[in-house]
Amino acid sequence: MFHVARRRILAALTAASFAMLPLAAQAAYPEQLIKIIVTFPPGGSADTVIRALEPLVTAELKQGLVIENRAGAGGNIGMAAVAQSKPDGYTLGVAPAGALTVNPHLNAAMPFALKDLAPITLLAEIPFVLVASANIPARTPAETIALAKAKPGGLSIGHGGNSTAMHLTAALFTHRSGIAMELVPYRGTAPAAVDVLAGHVPFAVLDIPASRQLILEGKLNAIGVSSARRLASLPDVPTLAESGLAGFESVGWFGLVAPAGTPADVIARLNDAFTKALKDPVVAEKIRTLGAEPAPTSPEQFGRFIQDESAKWGKLISEAGIKAN
Repeated sequence: MFHVARRRILAALTAASFAMLPLAAQAAYPEQLIKIIVTFPPGGSADTVIRALEPLVTAELKQGLVIENRAGAGGNIGMAAVAQSKPDGYTLGVAPAGALTVNPHLNAAMPFALKDLAPITLLAEIPFVLVASANIPARTPAETIALAKAKPGGLSIGHGGNSTAMHLTAALFTHRSGIAMELVPYRGTAPAAVDVLAGHVPFAVLDIPASRQLILEGKLNAIGVSSARRLASLPDVPTLAESGLAGFESVGWFGLVAPAGTPADVIARLNDAFTKALKDPVVAEKIRTLGAEPAPTSPEQFGRFIQDESAKWGKLISEAGIKAN
């Protein structure tokens, strides 16, 4: 009887020990480098902002971040990689608006679903700017529209990738203007900026980090920004809304996500670290000079925001008859 009782006690203790292992592991998080997949090439807004946050997040988590740029398919490639990763908090993704709330309305076959991802926090909101090559004789939306009508179908607008918010902004501009222009997708805003700078495409919808310096140096002409209000980083550039397209507003955003099933305490730990960094005055000002606005949220708030944005973009896509290229 003694041996039987002893075996039962040992078995119970062993079972209890194994049951406690996940809690111990989670309490120690993070124990290794954290990979963050950015779904656009280096130089774009998402890449620039996450690198601005990196020092403070590293200090808070006492663990390093490895940033991996995995561009393509409007963010789908990078987001699919995140969704298919082990849900342990060591692979995260910077999710763009397009991948989460535009692509599903334009693409019948998606490599991931929203249920495959766990929201952590919204990171930043960022408007776009319609620019023209320096050799294009258009400086305003009205001049751009007139030029396009004079050459129906003969002009093009580059953007940061099919199904991205930049694609939708370009499509909405042509739709609202009643003009026919070819929409040319690129693998991110930096490549699009290079081609419009070289004159390979006459116009482009770019984010601010990829275009601001080129605009200030006079190498690109800023036609108008897509936000409802002028930007502090480009105060002399009018909005498209105030330049003849009343009510025009299209603002992109990106946030931090993890694979679905990532433990709640790990999500909370990451949310705390990243929202603290976003609220740091020095970092926040640095992000604003890039033309973005820090937007820290709780995981729950970010989840609701994604659903609301999906409904909004879906309605606009349907009403405007926008199609994926």
